[in-house]
Amino acid sequence: MTEKTRHIVIVGGGTAGWLAAGIIAARHQGRMAAGFTVTLVESPDTPIIGVGEGTWPTLRSTLQKMGVSETDFFRECDASFKQGAKFARWTTGAENDAYYHPLMLPQGFEQVNLAPHWLSGKTNGSFCDAVCPQGVICDNGLAPKSITTPEYEGAANYAYHLDAGKFAPFLQKHCCEKLGVRHVLANVTKVNRADNGDIASIETDRAGIIAGDLFVDCTGFRALLIGQTMGVGFRDCSDVLFCDTALAVQLPYESEDAPIPTHTISTAQSAGWIWDIGLPARRGTGHVYSSRHISEGEAERELRAYLGPAGADLPIRKIPIRSGHRETFWKGNCVAVGLAAGFLEPLEASAIVLIELSAKLIAEQMPMTRGVMDIVAKRFNETTHYRWGRIIDFLKLHYVLSKREDSAFWRDNRDPATIPERLQDLLHLWRYQGPWFHDEFDRLDEVFPAASYQYVLYGMDFRTEVDPAMLAADERMAERALRENRARIDGLSLRLPRHRELIRKIVDYGMQPV
Repeated sequence: MTEKTRHIVIVGGGTAGWLAAGIIAARHQGRMAAGFTVTLVESPDTPIIGVGEGTWPTLRSTLQKMGVSETDFFRECDASFKQGAKFARWTTGAENDAYYHPLMLPQGFEQVNLAPHWLSGKTNGSFCDAVCPQGVICDNGLAPKSITTPEYEGAANYAYHLDAGKFAPFLQKHCCEKLGVRHVLANVTKVNRADNGDIASIETDRAGIIAGDLFVDCTGFRALLIGQTMGVGFRDCSDVLFCDTALAVQLPYESEDAPIPTHTISTAQSAGWIWDIGLPARRGTGHVYSSRHISEGEAERELRAYLGPAGADLPIRKIPIRSGHRETFWKGNCVAVGLAAGFLEPLEASAIVLIELSAKLIAEQMPMTRGVMDIVAKRFNETTHYRWGRIIDFLKLHYVLSKREDSAFWRDNRDPATIPERLQDLLHLWRYQGPWFHDEFDRLDEVFPAASYQYVLYGMDFRTEVDPAMLAADERMAERALRENRARIDGLSLRLPRHRELIRKIVDYGMQPV
């Protein structure tokens, strides 16, 4: 009888390890009584990188499926709501140059494409405001829901900002107490291989030998299993994405009542950009830049100028960024998740969602036996390669569309030699046919929907030719959708609470359970 895959060993903790453990354990709760186990082996001596504070709306369903209380999550992880990202000074570099990439789809998106109607001048203002209420909600500092809205539901689509240093311990507690994950604090001293090249077991300094059927590498940049043991190489993409260093700072608020932005703020600089994320207790900020275009000293000066007097003496943490990913993600009985799989600059908060997507795929496609594992691994690798490629394309899009001429960094980013071929083809296509619901974004494993491309393209003044004859075909439907959006803006602006006010109520009283 063929041995079933029953013992999952996750090596490494942090957000990647504990999210993977929670997603896999929650999906396979019904198999626990029959001997299915999830063991997480974590070094007590390895610090967590803990910078990734931005998430996608996918985290809501991920936490809900794990059985996590959204109220507890807010209370213990210093969380706030995220309704998208505001990109400042990316297009021209002017002070008033800004646009939103919100998390809500344009009004009536599956029935009518509003982009051509906006491009033809049917409505005034920004593309985001014309088709979606979320930019106005963000400008007004409003939350995406009220205290009477049940957990994980909202009047507007939302994700979270969170304290990564608190998130991993929160997940650990939940996984161990509610989902039956076994937690081992020990250092891996040796990795033992089987005759077929698989990993048979790991040896530790405190817990002896731990055998497993499937090993998940969450050891971060070290990539102990997938890189050092299995010998999988790294595919560098610094020829496409230039930023290779981050300087991070935690900034206190001026007062306890200071408003909390309900979106990530990304402000372009001479050779990179500064992120600004509002948590209830502090702001998380940092400068992501290209060391090929600017020195560390210059980058620090730009960051401190952005922070103002309050950030003059705050300590700065330097974090290297090696843009790229593994040549393959699942080899033999070892699969990489998180930083062990790769890393890209956090422009669109892709780190945590890639952990979620990978862990979900592992959990749902869990090979029943070693005999079918290579087939599952092949499918996993194809999907994951596609996702990484599309994220790289989407990040590069922000740089390619910029019209800034004030530094070599921005000019170099528009060099065709640095633009992936697929993105070049799409940019040419979009001159005549803009992205929409039924186009090239119909794959189940697509990461960014066509709406995301619309928000960035038309937020950065990209022009698509409009055929008046095509507009006439759905003009009434478009006019109705535009009216409905204006009504939604008015209605939500009246009834949604201030962001900080809602977070205080959640902490004090809690949200309604689903």
